[in-house]
Amino acid sequence: MASFEITGGKKLSGEIIPQGAKNEALQILCATLLTSEEVTISNIPDIRDVNKLMELLSELGVTITKKSKETYTFKADNINLDYLKTDEFIKKGSSLRGSIMIIGPLLARFKKAYMPQPGGDKIGRRRLDTHFMGFQKLGAELNYHRKDKRFNIEASKLSGSYMLLDEASVTGTANIVMAAVMAKGTTTIFNAACEPYLVQLCEMLNRMGAKINGVGSNLLTIEGVDKLGGTKHQLLPDMIEIGSFIGMAAMTNSSITIKNVNYQALGIIPEVFRRLGIAIERKGDDLHIPEQKSYEVETFMDGSIMTIADAPWPGFTPDLISIALVTATQAKGSVLIHQKMFESRLFFVDKLIDMGAQIILCDPHRATVIGLNRAYPLRGIRMSSPDIRAGVALLIAALSAEGTSIIDNIDQIDRGYQNIDKRLRQLGADIRRI
Repeated sequence: MASFEITGGKKLSGEIIPQGAKNEALQILCATLLTSEEVTISNIPDIRDVNKLMELLSELGVTITKKSKETYTFKADNINLDYLKTDEFIKKGSSLRGSIMIIGPLLARFKKAYMPQPGGDKIGRRRLDTHFMGFQKLGAELNYHRKDKRFNIEASKLSGSYMLLDEASVTGTANIVMAAVMAKGTTTIFNAACEPYLVQLCEMLNRMGAKINGVGSNLLTIEGVDKLGGTKHQLLPDMIEIGSFIGMAAMTNSSITIKNVNYQALGIIPEVFRRLGIAIERKGDDLHIPEQKSYEVETFMDGSIMTIADAPWPGFTPDLISIALVTATQAKGSVLIHQKMFESRLFFVDKLIDMGAQIILCDPHRATVIGLNRAYPLRGIRMSSPDIRAGVALLIAALSAEGTSIIDNIDQIDRGYQNIDKRLRQLGADIRRI
């Protein structure tokens, strides 16, 4: 198992280009199963989760051709559904949470799918009810084999339906939309997720011949069509990586320019980091984070402590809660971090406390951070990455800390961040893979 060795306390400088969006890639790759025609996707990140999904699709029968460094074509004209019943698929599918999104396309096109219970980050319970309740509304029958944790989903036909989702699940909405685009009649989805990734997916599906109205809102209306065709699609830059680089620049007192961020798709993210006192300058479609000796957390208008909480889009994405928390440790002032969605995502703060951060873990969902205002730098320690986002938060802490840190279990970081050590070295970071 590989680790990162990081000597912290060094200022970084230069420009960095964010990778293609991981969360969008997982949806878009699954959508290629909806047609037998060729689909070209560009800006695909070279990360573990995406590569595993592409390998799974290839073994399912999708012909994948690399056209350039980050551009591939996908042609799903020879799908072998029997592969879904093999031990090999069960092993691979259960290790990758994004694999759940092949169900919608397979139901739409082949009227059946099989799926082991998917894995992913160890951040608490992540139920799948929204996905399956949506499929059932469309007419699918679900059987769960508890002994081997496998789902069988079949539908002699899919019919449009009205549904009010019990939560605005991003992957749930994507999965249901992909099933509904070829259902007979009209499907109405209320309380749909409306993240930029969902907008991208719906716009791609419309280019393929789908009829989706209300794109970008939480009320989607889908008129079913008989067939979808090929298209070309470019992934957005990864907003989570962009937020991570903002926090990294502030924590290391560095001057960094983040290139080609697609600012309109960032939503409230820059504003939340500004509330932590971080100066962010927009230059066209780039973000410049200038060197700051100090950054001070705002308070609310009545003087009460600032609270940063996650929420469905257009609220603050839960994937950046860990980054906001670690960034606050060196700010001036205090902030309450409220992670509402996952009950285990804040458990990594014990490692930050060991590094010298002043954090009170109030309960599994809330932590109060008392900023050190750089008066007491964090100190390097040995630690382990529990999940993708916490892993990068610990990496940012190590880059700002005095001394040497070692982060174990960096496979978790590699799942979501492309060649992160090499790219950080180009900014001047002292980081190596051991």
